[in-house]
Amino acid sequence: MTEGGREEYVRAYALTGGRTQPRHILALDTVLVAGAGRLGPAHSHEYEEILSLCRERRRSVAELAGRLARPVTVVKILVSDLLDSEVLTLPVTTPYDVAGTEPGAPSTQLLAALSAGLKRKWPDAVPYRRAG
Repeated sequence: MTEGGREEYVRAYALTGGRTQPRHILALDTVLVAGAGRLGPAHSHEYEEILSLCRERRRSVAELAGRLARPVTVVKILVSDLLDSEVLTLPVTTPYDVAGTEPGAPSTQLLAALSAGLKRKWPDAVPYRRAG
């Protein structure tokens, strides 16, 4: 391992404070936007970069990791810290919202997609039938 490689490893470890897991469940395609919170004096340059990128437009975790040239797990931990301090937020979207459904109720498209996914995952499962 080269000296530079070791520095990068130590730097990532130092960035996360030794943490290996984020506090929030974040997927690669989780989209983030800048929130109302503010960065504190203890936040590193990477936090500022993440916030700057998310102020430009919505960014996914994968895109942030690529832009920062950092491992995804490190970026997830940093993003999790920013979510805790409300510097970043998760935009609330309803991609399956359909006119005519009551608010908060799952749409037929969502239920159909869920059913199809479950059938792919467990093709031999027996459907539940109510008695009576």
